[in-house]
Amino acid sequence: MPRLFLTQPQFDGLVLAVTVLIAILVGLVVHRVLYWLLRRMAQAHHSAFAAAVVRRTARPAAYIFPLLAILAVVPNLTMPESWGTSVLRVSGLLTITGIAWTVITTVQLYSDILVARHRIDVEDNLLARQLSTRVDILTRATIILVIIVAVGMELMTFPEVRTIGTTLLASAGLAGIVAGLAARPLFENLVAGIQLALTQPIRLDDVVIVQGQYGRIEEIHSTYVVVRIWDLRRLVVPLSYFISTPFENWTRRTANLMGEVFVYADWTLDVAALREEIPKIVERSPLWDKQFQNLQVNDVSERTMQVRALVTARNSSDLGDLKAFVREEMIAYIRDHQPNAMPKLRVDVPSGSDSSVARVAARADNGTTKTPN
Repeated sequence: MPRLFLTQPQFDGLVLAVTVLIAILVGLVVHRVLYWLLRRMAQAHHSAFAAAVVRRTARPAAYIFPLLAILAVVPNLTMPESWGTSVLRVSGLLTITGIAWTVITTVQLYSDILVARHRIDVEDNLLARQLSTRVDILTRATIILVIIVAVGMELMTFPEVRTIGTTLLASAGLAGIVAGLAARPLFENLVAGIQLALTQPIRLDDVVIVQGQYGRIEEIHSTYVVVRIWDLRRLVVPLSYFISTPFENWTRRTANLMGEVFVYADWTLDVAALREEIPKIVERSPLWDKQFQNLQVNDVSERTMQVRALVTARNSSDLGDLKAFVREEMIAYIRDHQPNAMPKLRVDVPSGSDSSVARVAARADNGTTKTPN
């Protein structure tokens, strides 16, 4: 009696290689045709953003389409189970990576276009700084989230990792608490970054006083902020600092600022005449924004009085130079027009005293004019 054998299809490596090669070619052709149509549509609608998206995503998509074709073909081929599992796993990993690459590229492109539409190097750049700060922080947070999700999906393709994950979840207890405490600074700063993007207590190029240091917000990263100090040093501060610690922001609402200029003079100073001179002084400087100027006696001592001039400028850099200019001009005005109002040292010289007393007083005052009381 003849025996019947059920023969299994034989595995042919050449057939597998040819099939995979055909799938790759089909994926490339589909990619070329699809992106050719997308370019034509972007040109027809005169959309610069759509054209930029097509241009920037074309390269990662050139890898995604062949990989998707391989994933569609391999399950229908006859091959050892280990081969099929390996090919599918590698193709899946590369596909997830390509999709994450495409999403990150699109997010970066969108943020670049938004920032480019609003220049930050203009005089009134408040809106541009608000937008740049929000886009920069949210872009970084989105990229980190995409990377975390992509890596998680790639790890879950391994059965061993899924088993370990299930075991860890079943006994998360103490390990979860320890991991949470270890990762607390990272997530604290990530959450602070999102809060900064939404509420914006600081923005790019803001003038701030942080830990007693005057500087500008130069960079805002996912977990820290770089402050460029006035002497060109960089102060690196965690994002959470700006949420939990008080600090000064000189350009929170507007870039223009008001500054104080202090000069010391004798009590004989004609304050009214100097007050009339202040408008003439600030008018001679292009740094004054023509918003406000004023002069008052701020304080007095037994020897002098402190005169304070208030001036405004368009930004902190102009204000610093304007204050120096006004201070120099006030000193020059007092010296040239009211020399008797320069600070003096008064001493009592008793009647009938010899000239040595006057000489001692002169040395004590470094040669300035003496006015006996």
